[in-house]
Amino acid sequence: MTSNINALKDYFSTGATQNYAFRLLQLERLKKAVMDSEKILYEALYADLKKTDEDAWATEVGFFLSELNYTIKHLQEWMQPKSVATNLVNMPSTSYTIQEPLGVVCIIAPWNYPFQLLFTPLIGAIAGGNCAVLKPSEFAPATAKVMGKIIADLFPDNYMLYLEGDGATVLPPLLTENRFDHIFYTGSTAVGKIIYKYAAEKLVPVTLELGGKSPAVITADANLRVAARRLASPKFSNCGQMCIAPDYILVPSELKDKLIKELIKAIQSFYGADAAASEHYGKIINDKQWLRITSYLSEGEIVYGGKSNREKLFIEPTIMIGIQPEAKIMQDEIFGPILPILTYASKEEALAIIQKNPNPLAFYVFTENKADEQYWLTNVPSGGACVNNATMHITNHDLPFGGRGYSGTGGYHGKLSFDTFTHTKSVLKTPTWIDPSFKYPPYKGKAWLLKRLIG
Repeated sequence: MTSNINALKDYFSTGATQNYAFRLLQLERLKKAVMDSEKILYEALYADLKKTDEDAWATEVGFFLSELNYTIKHLQEWMQPKSVATNLVNMPSTSYTIQEPLGVVCIIAPWNYPFQLLFTPLIGAIAGGNCAVLKPSEFAPATAKVMGKIIADLFPDNYMLYLEGDGATVLPPLLTENRFDHIFYTGSTAVGKIIYKYAAEKLVPVTLELGGKSPAVITADANLRVAARRLASPKFSNCGQMCIAPDYILVPSELKDKLIKELIKAIQSFYGADAAASEHYGKIINDKQWLRITSYLSEGEIVYGGKSNREKLFIEPTIMIGIQPEAKIMQDEIFGPILPILTYASKEEALAIIQKNPNPLAFYVFTENKADEQYWLTNVPSGGACVNNATMHITNHDLPFGGRGYSGTGGYHGKLSFDTFTHTKSVLKTPTWIDPSFKYPPYKGKAWLLKRLIG
């Protein structure tokens, strides 16, 4: 393995990956390869997660292509040196920054959006002028196979190394025996901590896109019909296996029953009365996750759904109430199609519940009141947020995406992907035609001038 990584480092050291023409060509080739593989990607995503063609396009292939097109359009601009002001003491110098490729990076992807969450960071790695090791999730084998073929057909393995296998077996030696210039990991907080430890041993910078319990707050004046639709859609998309899916809802006690009715209407309008018969409703990724998620069903009162089928890895869209704060479902990230509804009588009460799982990856508030909007955005630190919406902030190229604290560190999307996979180098360029002696020792008697220049 080390010899393969060394081959990547040797290729990077030639400088071949760094010029604009090379980067642009690789991005354009990647775009064509993915578009040519669209049908087999759909088949693979259906096999792994029962995603329809439309869902696979919106959340995987189309999402990736939108990001890729945006990068292709702006790459030359991003690569240009950026002039900045020069302070008085350095006059008549000029100051600027350049974005320098990092070198050899490692991208580790999860199983819930197996294509998008491997290939979208790859855009930033290529755009930044790097070589990369790509580790797909072994839990989405059909998609991993297609992605492997795309990479193998496009890129030599001393430029892009595609590494399959059990993560628990492959990653420890990969990260201990080699030093990468950046590690980009998407997945659980538990594994993120392990990755972070490996990186810290070698002082490797990281981007950790983790998860957490992303709350949704409904205020007294919220539009309940709209809120229900905008929360139910991402919550039950991909069977809730989404890092920014609303994990639970906090609603004023007097609005609970009305909200539940609106949620049920929304669910049935999306998937019909029997989600098991819906071609638009997915499945749980594997038996381990099915067992974990169904174990939560006994921790409260089920007011809608609750049916499951282990053989088909099916869990019905489910709404639960009467859940105790200490219940496991309120400690873990649910990452499945169970939606707890909790009530609150005051802002302070709701905030206390949220603060038990601080720094969520996303936070959603539904309100028509500007003061309430500002209160919640100010008092709930989170990676990102939506007002009267949920998860859609991820689709805006101009909005950075990432977590904080337990939900991650660093970010990407749009220009931030380019910035993540490059180093901002500061440059001061000073002419030689003037070289004033007051800048050199001895400084006795020059204090007044130095104070004026520096202060």
